[in-house]
Amino acid sequence: MESIVSNDCVLATNTSSISITSLASCLQNPTRFIGIHFFNPAPIMPLVEIIPALQTNNNLVKEIHQLLLNWNKKPVVAKDTPGFIVNRIARPFYSEALRIYEEQIADFATIDFAMKHIGGFKMGPFELMDFIGNDVNYAVTESVFKAFYYDPRYKPSFTQKQYADAGWHGRKSTKGYYDYSGNIELVLPSNDEKLLVEIFERILVMLINEAMDALYLGIASEKDIELAMTKGVNYPKGLINWGKEKSFSWVVDKIDTLYGLYHEDRYRCSPLLRKKASV
Repeated sequence: MESIVSNDCVLATNTSSISITSLASCLQNPTRFIGIHFFNPAPIMPLVEIIPALQTNNNLVKEIHQLLLNWNKKPVVAKDTPGFIVNRIARPFYSEALRIYEEQIADFATIDFAMKHIGGFKMGPFELMDFIGNDVNYAVTESVFKAFYYDPRYKPSFTQKQYADAGWHGRKSTKGYYDYSGNIELVLPSNDEKLLVEIFERILVMLINEAMDALYLGIASEKDIELAMTKGVNYPKGLINWGKEKSFSWVVDKIDTLYGLYHEDRYRCSPLLRKKASV
């Protein structure tokens, strides 16, 4: 493509997972290459992640940012790391929900109900995975896990792999975590308020921890992290602000309790979160 376009033509990719720097490296002029990640459906979803490669001209980032503002989009700038902003920070929404299910703490309907009833989320994690497609969501989880050199924090779930392998991809296959054929009785969630709060808080602290770690590692600014999660996946609040409301010390205590129970690296607390809690 580079050989048939003008020298000042911007080359961009809409990838949600491939390294922008790696893609740019094959060009003679990598300074004009950039990631512009729209969220589906692109005409409706306002968020767009701008991901400059290591080689990208800094002025190009500013130009694309202004162009997207002119299109009435909500652009955010992310460092070229696995998952960028949204697909990195949102991982615990799915992975911790799956872990709760695998530990037989609650079923799909109860976990989804907890996140909606207590947390104010528009969709629960299992509803959302069925909407996205378990094949797609699992593939993203696996790619992020590999890209982070098998960091346990991003470890995929056997349950999700089995559902993907079985072809139970969700709405598009009429069966996923829920049955969409219309022939199955509706499963009612538990109304145990204590259990619902426990589920919500466990997933929430993992999300806040991931957001704070993204800030700690310079993946994006605090403003862009908050904007990405509210406009890209419609979270009811920005996660960092949610942590402030709950208090960072409360979040740290919850995460340390999980680590004390499991002694797994997936429950390690972000250094920035611990630092903020101690102030």
